[in-house]
Amino acid sequence: MTSQTPLEAVIRAEIAERGPMGLDRYMALCLAHPQHGYYRKQDPLGMSGDFVTAPEISQIFGELIGLWVAQCWIDQGRPAPFALVETGPGRGTLMADALRATRAVPGFHDGMQLNLVETSPVLRGRQKETLRDYDVTWRDRFDETPDLPLLLVANEFFDALPIRQFERAGDGWRERLVAIVDEKLDLQSGPLRPEPHLSIRGDDLPEGGLIETSEISETIAAEIGEQLRARGGAALIIDYGYDATMRSRAGGVDTIQAMRDHNFVNPFDDPGEADLTAHVDFDALASAANVRKHGIVDQGAFLLGLGAAQRAEALAKTHPDQAHDVKGALHRLTDASEMGTLFKAMALTADPAPPPAAFPA
Repeated sequence: MTSQTPLEAVIRAEIAERGPMGLDRYMALCLAHPQHGYYRKQDPLGMSGDFVTAPEISQIFGELIGLWVAQCWIDQGRPAPFALVETGPGRGTLMADALRATRAVPGFHDGMQLNLVETSPVLRGRQKETLRDYDVTWRDRFDETPDLPLLLVANEFFDALPIRQFERAGDGWRERLVAIVDEKLDLQSGPLRPEPHLSIRGDDLPEGGLIETSEISETIAAEIGEQLRARGGAALIIDYGYDATMRSRAGGVDTIQAMRDHNFVNPFDDPGEADLTAHVDFDALASAANVRKHGIVDQGAFLLGLGAAQRAEALAKTHPDQAHDVKGALHRLTDASEMGTLFKAMALTADPAPPPAAFPA
C-alpha cells in the first residue's frame, strides 16, 4: 500500500470502526477536518493554487454582481439597514469589486451591514486584507447573519457542500458509500432501501441511474428562503449545475470531482489534498427555499445581459495595453466553450419583489 495522507489514516480508521461512510461524510472530512481539511490548510485559489474562480479572472464579474445587487436594493425601496451577505467569499475579490462599483449608489454603503460566511482561517485572513477598508463581520454559518432584508451572493459556494449519491435498483435505492476496496478508498453500493423521497424525485431515472442529494445545501436554501419571506431582498446563486430536466436527460448524474494543480484527479486519492466539488441541483435549492425562482440561465447570458461586453470595451479603451487580456477574460466568463454555459445563475426573491435584472420577467 502506498503512503497515506494524515486524513486518509483518519478516514480508514473510521471505516474500520463503523463501516463504509456516506459520500457526504467523506467530503466533509476532506474539506473541513479541523487539522487536515483542504480548506483549513491553504489558500486554494489562483494560478499558484488548485483552481481559479470567476472573480479572479476579471474585475468585470464582481463589478456586475455588485451593480445587480444594488439594483435589487433600489427596486425594493432602498431598505436600511440591510444585510449584504456573501457565502464562500474566496479571497474577497468579488466583494471588493462589487463594493467599488457601488460606491456611487446613494445610500447603499451607508445602509449595508456586510457579512461574510467563511470557515477557512486562511481565507478569512486573505479577505481581511482585501476588504481592510470596510467594516466586515465574519460568520461561520448563514443562520448567524442578521435578521434584516437580505441581499445574498453565493458564487461557487453550493458546489463545495457535501452530497450523497443513490443508485436506482428496481423499486428501491442503493446508497454509494466510501469503503476500502482492494486496499484503496473507493465507492461501493450499500444495501437496498426503499427511500420514498428519492422515488418521487427520481421516478424518471432508468435502472442504475444516479441521483445526488445535499441535505446541508437544502437546509441553507430553506434558511435563505425563510429570511427572504420575512424581510425581503434577493439571493443570487451562480455555480456549475443542472435542473431536473438536465438530470433526466442524462439518465442521472455522477458529478463528484476533485481538482489539484488545475487538473482533475481521483477524488479518493490523497484525501485532504485536493478540492472536492459536485454539480449543484438548482431545482432542489429552489424547492427548499420555497420562494419565487428566477432562471436558471447560463452565466454567459446573465453577464452579457448585465452589460459585460460594454464594460469590457470600456476597460480595453481605458487600458489599451491590457485589451487582449480583457477580451480573453470576457471570453472565458461568457463563451459556451469556457464557463458560459457550464455555469448557471438563479435568483430567489419573495413576492411582491420585482424580477431582478437580467432574468426573464
